[in-house]
Amino acid sequence: MSRYVGALDQGTTSTRFMIFDHDGATVTGAQRETRQIYPQPGWVEQDAAEIWDNAQIVIARALSSVGLAARDLAAVGITNQGGTTVLWDRNGRPLHNALVWQDTRTARHVAQMSREGGPDRFRAATGLSLAPLFSAQLLRWLLHNVPGALSQAQAGDLMFGTIDSWLVWNLTGQHITDVTNASKTQLMNLATLEWDPALLEAFGIPAALLPRIVASSAVYGTARGMLEGVPVASMLFDQSAALVGQACFQPGEAKNTYGTAGALVMNTGARPAPSTSGLMTTVAYKFGEAPACYALLGLFAVAGSLVQWLRDNLKLIRTSAEIEALAATVPDNGDVYIVPAFSGLMAPHWRADARGIIAGLTQFANAGHIARAALEAAAYQTRDVVEVMERESGILIRALHVDGGMTMNELLMQFQSDILNIPVVRPRVLETTALGAAYAAGLAVGYWQGTDDLVQHWAESRRWEPSMDQDQRAKLTASWKKAVARSFDWV
Repeated sequence: MSRYVGALDQGTTSTRFMIFDHDGATVTGAQRETRQIYPQPGWVEQDAAEIWDNAQIVIARALSSVGLAARDLAAVGITNQGGTTVLWDRNGRPLHNALVWQDTRTARHVAQMSREGGPDRFRAATGLSLAPLFSAQLLRWLLHNVPGALSQAQAGDLMFGTIDSWLVWNLTGQHITDVTNASKTQLMNLATLEWDPALLEAFGIPAALLPRIVASSAVYGTARGMLEGVPVASMLFDQSAALVGQACFQPGEAKNTYGTAGALVMNTGARPAPSTSGLMTTVAYKFGEAPACYALLGLFAVAGSLVQWLRDNLKLIRTSAEIEALAATVPDNGDVYIVPAFSGLMAPHWRADARGIIAGLTQFANAGHIARAALEAAAYQTRDVVEVMERESGILIRALHVDGGMTMNELLMQFQSDILNIPVVRPRVLETTALGAAYAAGLAVGYWQGTDDLVQHWAESRRWEPSMDQDQRAKLTASWKKAVARSFDWV
């Protein structure tokens, strides 16, 4: 058996290739930034050909850094930014830059569709409200704005895919996508796990464009080029990959990623859990022939970026790492709360009219209180999402698995445990997105024998237990909710 498994992790800001051993430990990795293109305000694009070039570069660098060759890899998996949309011809030439999920050029069409049928008109089928970030809107824009694209698509001469499809097509020649990525297009039916004809008609998408939907863990083919002969055996939307990388395989198990933004995903089991409070109902993963597992996903827009704002705009700190020491100069937040609604609030509020506020200021407040309030904002936003997830799924979260750069902040992690009143657990391997892609690929080729095997190899590095009394927790939570309410209706 080959000794390792590789993972190609294509995120919004960079492309990485990582190699893991049988214990799930990191062997090596290489990373390259993704160039961002901003043709107009609100428009965000990337060069799909450049993304593929970067993928080849990081694969070569990672292998050479430890003297490995393709034959040393049992399989390779892919995880990717969700929603980012590529349209290419049969010769592999993109017709346009990829439209990134952050792009808002379709907002006017989203508003029109919402007026005609309501923002939740497709939620029952897809688990998603209408929004610019899903591929259906971005693909529709490409078809109607790239000269000749619609007629070529109708003739079957073009291919659409999210980044997973683009990478797998370049690696193997297969035009496929997995259920987790398909569920972020707003074109797949959650019940059938197939493209929905009614949705295709509503968005004006020719069926001939679409990739075949497959499991998240299966051998799709063997790679060409520098990974010649290596089975390509997994595809996962990045948040689903992180759930798998955290070994959250039972209903109620959940992970939260504290990056620039925050993303909380909870495993809900074999049935989709509908949401009426702005959460996304989605596919968590599908391993081989086993039934799909579903999840609830809640996104909040500002986590680590609030610390960056204190650093770059307010100049309270010189580096982001200094935030914990500054926050530790005070015993509590001094009744100061920051609601970081810089461009509205996402889950579970979904208030585009909200704006950021600092509430509770008195002459007593100092830089330490501001720093502590900034950290606590990530924990409060997480609590808001957890509260809704538990109510809508009917499942309690017993512990929260965490990853992302902010998890190194012990003050924040302890407060997160306190305000949730459950343990918070940080894994040994923080690169959980790449690890999840590797886990799924390894399962497909028998490198690991099942999810129980993965749970045994997953290891925690740190655990925080709640120590706050209930009265204090209730008081703090009530004050946070009051601050959130005051952030509404500013525009």
